[in-house]
Amino acid sequence: MQNRFRTALFLFAIPSMILSACGAMITPDNRSGNPLKVLAVESFLADIAQNVAGKRVKVDTLMPAGIDPHAYQPTPQDVARIVNSQVLIINGAHFEEWLDETLQNAGGDPILIEASAGLSSRKPSANEALDPDHEGDPHFWLDPTKVISYVENLREGLTKVDPEGADIYTANAEQYIADLVELDNWIMAQVSQIPPEKRLLVTNHESFGYFADRYGFKIAGTVIPSTSSEASPSAQQMAALIDTIRQMDVRAIFLETGANSKLADQVAQETGAKVVTNLYTHSITAGGGEASSYIEMMKHNVSLIVEALK
Repeated sequence: MQNRFRTALFLFAIPSMILSACGAMITPDNRSGNPLKVLAVESFLADIAQNVAGKRVKVDTLMPAGIDPHAYQPTPQDVARIVNSQVLIINGAHFEEWLDETLQNAGGDPILIEASAGLSSRKPSANEALDPDHEGDPHFWLDPTKVISYVENLREGLTKVDPEGADIYTANAEQYIADLVELDNWIMAQVSQIPPEKRLLVTNHESFGYFADRYGFKIAGTVIPSTSSEASPSAQQMAALIDTIRQMDVRAIFLETGANSKLADQVAQETGAKVVTNLYTHSITAGGGEASSYIEMMKHNVSLIVEALK
């Protein structure tokens, strides 16, 4: 990462330096009644953060629902929102590749909370393709047990920014962690309906690695052999994927919402695999939708996967 971004994260990690940089600890009560401006980059992350913040702080979302973060470029209005925020919550782990340049060029100095701080990127298994263009896999949130670390980081981050809300953030975090444990148990029970030998995943791009590791799936392949959906497969990679699906008798190809299905449809025609669309991996839906929270997003995805593979 760029030095400025690393420095910002380092400053966040040391409360005394935050005090020095900001002049005074920011709280909802010491700024003439103005609410603390907290902005989360992705919608799923905003939902997780809101569960920790509760009613004390409103967490706004930078990206609209349905936006692919891999293809996202901030508009001038988005940049203004970043500049005007006091706390910016990011996934981290090189997921927001556009952020370094934006922070350098835009001015403003929001305190950064990196939700995935402390988590180590998985190592691809022997059958998985390596992605030479991206460092590590940032999709930790597709394993709910890793989201517990997100919650702990958010709790600590919000408490450092707003120490008077510590008890609220702690209680909310404990409850949400219990909800995540319940979600993990639910997913385990649902996945048990799929015979172990049929737990084969082919997805649009490399995003389900942590999910696969947690729930006993094997990543058979990806249409786009990259952790970014913006990459493009070669003819040789497409041919290799078709061979793999045939040899392993893979039943389905899973695509997230907004993904172009053209390549997956071609593979399906060659192999007989079913294309399953409408998985939410990078964005929740608006209120009232089928994936209107992180937990509902995970339940929706698991239901589709189980139905296709059991």
